[in-house]
Amino acid sequence: MKLFPTGHATHPQWRMAAALVLAQLRAQMALPDYAAAPTLGLLYITDHYGNDAQALLDYLSGELPEVTDWSGTVGVGVSANNAEYFDEPALSVMLLDVPADQYRVFSGVAPLPTHAPHPGSGFVAHTALVHADGRTPELAELLTEMAARTDTGYLFGGLSASRTSSVQFAVGGDGNMAGQGGASGVFDGGLSGVAFGAGVTLVSRVTQGCQPVGALRTITAAQDNVVLALDGEPALDVLLDTLQVSLDGGDPQPALRKVRATLAGLVSAGEQPQGQRRTGHFGTDTRVRHIVGLDGSRRGVALADHVEPGMHLAFCQRNVAAARADLMRICAEIREELSPEELEPASLVSSSSADGEMAAANSASGASAAPQAGRRICGAIYVSCSGRGGPHFGRPSAELQIVRHALGDVPLAGFFAGGEIAHHHLYGYTGVLTVFVDDDPTAR
Repeated sequence: MKLFPTGHATHPQWRMAAALVLAQLRAQMALPDYAAAPTLGLLYITDHYGNDAQALLDYLSGELPEVTDWSGTVGVGVSANNAEYFDEPALSVMLLDVPADQYRVFSGVAPLPTHAPHPGSGFVAHTALVHADGRTPELAELLTEMAARTDTGYLFGGLSASRTSSVQFAVGGDGNMAGQGGASGVFDGGLSGVAFGAGVTLVSRVTQGCQPVGALRTITAAQDNVVLALDGEPALDVLLDTLQVSLDGGDPQPALRKVRATLAGLVSAGEQPQGQRRTGHFGTDTRVRHIVGLDGSRRGVALADHVEPGMHLAFCQRNVAAARADLMRICAEIREELSPEELEPASLVSSSSADGEMAAANSASGASAAPQAGRRICGAIYVSCSGRGGPHFGRPSAELQIVRHALGDVPLAGFFAGGEIAHHHLYGYTGVLTVFVDDDPTAR
């Protein structure tokens, strides 16, 4: 694979912004290190352009006829290498240099197929980029079912975030994917995205940006979304002891302010919570949820998620220092994964660890366990929470500047989502960074 052409711009008029993006894409496509004729495009727009999504897609498709497949969605912000456009009219586009037989665009009316009935008889998904509408009923179950349609079970992506139209883009082939009839390629609701085959090497990590402030405990009593007991002790008492505050006596406001600044990291029952125990950071086995209430009569703590006995819980807090440190950590892990000294097995690897999730697929021709010299990033997708971005990192574009400092000047596109997807889980206030890797320097 060659480098992925990218373009990004802001302008009150979408057509002017799109023209600026096209100029950037065409300039890069004329350079020898960049893909000259990519067929897959990712289109992310801010919600300022939501009502013009169809016209914008038609314009880009007409100006880039070689790009036959499109995917993307809307966010309250979009990202590019070293820059974010937050709460302003903007778009970010990346053209992926992926072989046509190694990806499939899917949508709700043209869903990702189940595995081919016989080896070699059709496309088999190994990983998938997923865009979803957060209003979709039983979304968590749909993501689990979607993950089961891939060989690795690894999904990455996020939920649309918009104050206007929550649109998704899904165009395949000549503009109409099999099964979607005469659909225009702009959808509202459900799931869409791109599935990638075994010949596409991906490395993906999740940053939660949280610092645990208490020990990891086991939920021993719960009802619906209320944690009643942790390790046999009343949950509210554990929370107050962890924060070293009290609701008894005088003014409760200082204690309540500390509680409001605290969240809960949950690990499903039956899963081994390796992340915090091994590194002090949360791994992808942990889902961070808000504390939504305190139950004084039952000494319970209400969370913005269903809880049950057997789950593990650790109270945590978010701050600029924790967010920066955790983002730098996952970037360093990606760089280490791509190190020339790294030994890579011949088959696809999908591992869950304290430090994140990885999904890597070697080329279809196979590779021996030998040093992978010259592995480089051809492009990156970064999906961050709409509650992060500049305000969470201290200044505008600071989040993307950290990524660039760590990974270098790599092509990048992404959006600020209403929820983030990694593996088969739905997260909040996280960042999901996925890079596409060129394993064959001789093919450049």
